Amino acid sequence: MRILRKALLALAAVAFAAAPVTAAEITDVTGRKIELDLPAKRILLGEARQIHIAAALKRESVFDTIVGWRDDLIKKDPDSYAGYLERFPEIEKLPRFGYIPSGDFSLEAAIALKPDVLTLNLEAEEAVEESGFIEKAAAAGIAVVYLDFRVDPAKNSEKSIRILGQLFGAETRADEFIEYRRAQIAVVSERLAKAGAVDRPTVFIERSPGITGETACCRTFGPANFGEMVEKAGGHNIGSDVFTTTFGDLNPEQLVVANPEHVIVTGSNWSAESDLNQFVSVGRGADPAAARERLKGLMQRPAFASLEAVRAGRVYAAWHQFYGAPYEFVPIQQFAKWFHPDLFADIDPDRTFREFHEKFLPVAYRPGYFVSLTDGEK
Repeated sequence: MRILRKALLALAAVAFAAAPVTAAEITDVTGRKIELDLPAKRILLGEARQIHIAAALKRESVFDTIVGWRDDLIKKDPDSYAGYLERFPEIEKLPRFGYIPSGDFSLEAAIALKPDVLTLNLEAEEAVEESGFIEKAAAAGIAVVYLDFRVDPAKNSEKSIRILGQLFGAETRADEFIEYRRAQIAVVSERLAKAGAVDRPTVFIERSPGITGETACCRTFGPANFGEMVEKAGGHNIGSDVFTTTFGDLNPEQLVVANPEHVIVTGSNWSAESDLNQFVSVGRGADPAAARERLKGLMQRPAFASLEAVRAGRVYAAWHQFYGAPYEFVPIQQFAKWFHPDLFADIDPDRTFREFHEKFLPVAYRPGYFVSLTDGEK
């Protein structure tokens, strides 16, 4: 009788702890309304790098409802993948999928995992719509939800965090994440506003140089994404003078004429897919000396030798993956410190990101997300 009572109590505790599942309607970043049971029991991440948000919402239980993910984390951000693998060794066996616009996503394999929902990035929308993928997925009982942390993050990042909060049953946690993010951005924006008419140095931010030989120079950002981060940090993004799109290619002559006061390149560990291997490997636990040597090498390209930023040593690298996660408060703080060192002398972006890990993430913090050409010089 005592054993039976204990068993009943255990079952009651589980039932009480389990989040109630209710039919609901959510609206994704395209405005589509999707009906599904929430929280979702089986989630397929159409981009594995969405783990940077999901983990902040669910911490140690983040993989409890993830049944598969795209293969991009291990290819494009293996240092972060290693951190999650160290904490959650079982993810080595988590099924991986390709990218729908590239044609290497298997719907049949996805259906076999019986997910309730598949999350996709907004930039996949055109290919998905043209292929009739949503209708095919719906016929198999899979809801498709679009998120966006890249194309128009100012408009869609908070909305996307809240959508993930609904899917994972972590709405309160999503609100806390958003509140923290806003507060850290305000550290910079409020101080700039209080300072009044500060000089805004011109900045060229180069997208992933050295990863491939296809473009030697000079892919950059328009007014969104990293371009917006530059502006929020008190700089002027020269790409915004030329492009209204998220990305665009300056020619070397345009860069020389613009002669920016600061140069920032984005980098990551792309060793799994680079055909050039001249990228700056920054990110979790990166070697700063090796990153600095790569950065120095990139500044030897013909378009850069005469730039004021290079002559003055105002050249930096930032983790490329900030462009796809709502962690932009970290580069905004770091950029502000580079652009206005006196105004932001007391700001410590490394401390901010470490604190964020401790408050929100289940993986340990490792520095290495930024490097400066003059780091270590006396």
